[in-house]
Amino acid sequence: MDGKLRERIEQVLAGRVRPYLHGHGGEVEVASLEDGVLRVRLLGQCSGCPSAAITTEQLIQEEVCAAVPEVKQVVLIQEVSRDLLDQARAILNHSRENGHG
Repeated sequence: MDGKLRERIEQVLAGRVRPYLHGHGGEVEVASLEDGVLRVRLLGQCSGCPSAAITTEQLIQEEVCAAVPEVKQVVLIQEVSRDLLDQARAILNHSRENGHG
């Protein structure tokens, strides 16, 4: 993806998407753009959230596609974030230290 196109996408995310996600403890990261399909990851509290697919469709796709016509679709990359894995490890370690596992 060229620098100008990425900059336009990042401007939309910064102005219209991230404020909403930050209010929920989340973040969005652009992974790639190929053939009009923008692939993104949700991070923080939004990673793995059951409403992540709805958030992606309703908020991110609507805003980005309206402002950047080169983007035809936004697809969420479904994966468990490093933050979520670290939180789970901390909980498990705490449980083991207290004799619960």
